[in-house]
Amino acid sequence: MAKLYFRYGAVGSAKSLNLLAVAHAYRQQGKDVFLMKPEIDVRFGAQEIASRAGLSKDADLLLTDKTILPLEALQKTFCVLVDEAQFLSPYVINQLRQMTLTLNIPVICYGLRTDFRGELFPGAKRLLEIADAIEEVKTTCYYCNRKAVFNLKLLDGQPTLQGPTVELGAEEKYHPACPSCYHEKTKVFAAENEQ
Repeated sequence: MAKLYFRYGAVGSAKSLNLLAVAHAYRQQGKDVFLMKPEIDVRFGAQEIASRAGLSKDADLLLTDKTILPLEALQKTFCVLVDEAQFLSPYVINQLRQMTLTLNIPVICYGLRTDFRGELFPGAKRLLEIADAIEEVKTTCYYCNRKAVFNLKLLDGQPTLQGPTVELGAEEKYHPACPSCYHEKTKVFAAENEQ
């Protein structure tokens, strides 16, 4: 039976680059792969899945919270790859799970686990609940050399815990941070312990 994978990592951990490399490997073997991403992700273009390393491919399908996946069109696909899966609704995640069961197609979702406040995104939460395999894509902290697990948001170059949960950006807006540097910059864990 095909599996549902969730490959998560902090910002800047090359998740999209990994997705594009997997797509390339399938296509190099003559196998059809289907690329999806949330419609709201327009950072590099409406249709593009792009890595900060400069590689990109157009998505085959843009997803909204209410998208109904075209299962019939995917029957000859060898693998489905999903970028920025944290932005997907549980409804869409459930359909991806169903696809692995009914079509026997592996689905590999890439995305963030948590937002800049350290709270689960709804899509990531659902993937953590139902994925067969959960794999971390590792990167180092922007401020030191430890492993990054948090996404530190910047406002005018300064760390912040303010603003909307979904606010698209790249290096100018988010840095990967280890727990120690995240705490030092935000004091979030101290504030939570005082309440």
